[in-house]
Amino acid sequence: MKIVIVGASGTLGRAVVAELEKDARHELIRVGRHNGDLQVDLTDEASVDALFARTGKVDAIIATTGNVFFGPLAEMTAENFAVGLQDKLLGQVRLALKGQHILNDGGSITLTSGIIADEPIAQGVNATAVNTALAGFVKAAACELPRGIRINLVSPTMLTESEAAYGPFFPGFESVPAARAALAYRRSAEGVQSGQVFKVGY
Repeated sequence: MKIVIVGASGTLGRAVVAELEKDARHELIRVGRHNGDLQVDLTDEASVDALFARTGKVDAIIATTGNVFFGPLAEMTAENFAVGLQDKLLGQVRLALKGQHILNDGGSITLTSGIIADEPIAQGVNATAVNTALAGFVKAAACELPRGIRINLVSPTMLTESEAAYGPFFPGFESVPAARAALAYRRSAEGVQSGQVFKVGY
């Protein structure tokens, strides 16, 4: 399979690359904002168009990227809230909308949300809203995608590798290694299900 992995240089993205590299049949295209085989800015439609012009037809698209705003609700502004909307939500939606047209028949799209969609945390209102919206998008899009194209969402809990940075935001939450979360991306890309949220670690 020819697979585009957006966010390939991040903690989760590196784990997904390592998992998929185990299968010599896969050809991986590593994409990042500044690093990788190719670069893309998911907030810029022209940049996404340019990415797919370079990749040509592919069998799978995986996104392991997206920024959200963390901060107390009492101080949040619409501008703050727009961070997650424009980056993690619309960025991944844009990737799916554009990507459906360069996927081969039976191809797949895998997006990323997170546990906060189901288990809110303090200062995480933007993240909860964005992750929940991604789940709705995937559920509905699966009903309309043609040519046997599938779409799924991977929703991991906090990654063990990120505990030092994010642990204080997730009191009492268990973490999972990125390598375990990566299995869900393989399941999505190589499996048969569509419109699913693959929850990892909760």
